[in-house]
Amino acid sequence: MVLDGTLDASVQAAVQALARGEPIGLPTETVYGLAANADDDAAVAHIFAAKGRPTDHPLIVHLADRAGVAHYARSVPDFARRLMDAFWPGPLTLILPRRPEAARAATGGQDSVGLRCPSHPVAQRVLAACAAHQPPIHGLAAPSANRFGRVSPTTARHVQEELGDALLVLDGGACDVGIESTIVDCTRGAPVLLRPGVLARARLEHACGRRVLSKEELSAQEPRASGTLSTHYAPNAPVRLMDARQLQAGLDVLGADAAHVAIWARAPLRLGSERILLRRMPDDAAAAAHELFAQLRAFDDAGARLIWVETPPAQPEWDGVRDRLQRAAATR
Repeated sequence: MVLDGTLDASVQAAVQALARGEPIGLPTETVYGLAANADDDAAVAHIFAAKGRPTDHPLIVHLADRAGVAHYARSVPDFARRLMDAFWPGPLTLILPRRPEAARAATGGQDSVGLRCPSHPVAQRVLAACAAHQPPIHGLAAPSANRFGRVSPTTARHVQEELGDALLVLDGGACDVGIESTIVDCTRGAPVLLRPGVLARARLEHACGRRVLSKEELSAQEPRASGTLSTHYAPNAPVRLMDARQLQAGLDVLGADAAHVAIWARAPLRLGSERILLRRMPDDAAAAAHELFAQLRAFDDAGARLIWVETPPAQPEWDGVRDRLQRAAATR
């Protein structure tokens, strides 16, 4: 059931459901989340079951503001505080050492916890109401509201299509960012980028005053983090990444007989068949991120059997889009 009435009534209904241990569909600026009380192990179990997600794969905990960090993290390094100052609320998740008594099920058995403060106004209202509830709900575990490994949802309708009409979903419109948050590990004495997003590495480094390492630079095993499996974000149709020359060569080979092929590309292409579905990828990385998951879902809805995507540019601002497409294209 999608709640799209008055915001006050929708928020109240959502908090009541969360207090009963039920999950809800929650809009954020990145993607829609499947949210439940992060400290209620039984409620968190509903998330794993609904998504078909392995229980050792951790969930990100969403907070109303920085005051909630102390409930979950036993320490916060200075560079992490600087990142909070710069990017919270916003699309940044920080991995911090976890307090032993907090979010046990949500963290997949790890001694670290991923924390984020979303900027979406509906998420902000729900989280603030949760914090004011008696007893308080300190944070919401909220992975993307889709079946595990599938394309993340960026509208309330996507959530319903994935998880059914029985789920209470707050309709906050289409997500502004469109891909999941950047994840920075803050548990190893230096910031380590575990998952790129719309926040480029240079912006992170400027904010925290430190070089942000890649996970490949450290030999020690990093904490497991949400959305970092090699295969993820996959539509029903196989995805193949190609440069513009390869795309045109493929179209030339298929010729007039081509059908059930969908293409998302920036380069102008010559189509030999009217049955090919061509959509233009934006030249701007942020605009492409906003459209990415919705476009993959639209190709599935159109009955595409193959999805060809032009490989994004190598510039740092495209890292998040490139990461999601590479995972979507990985062999399943």
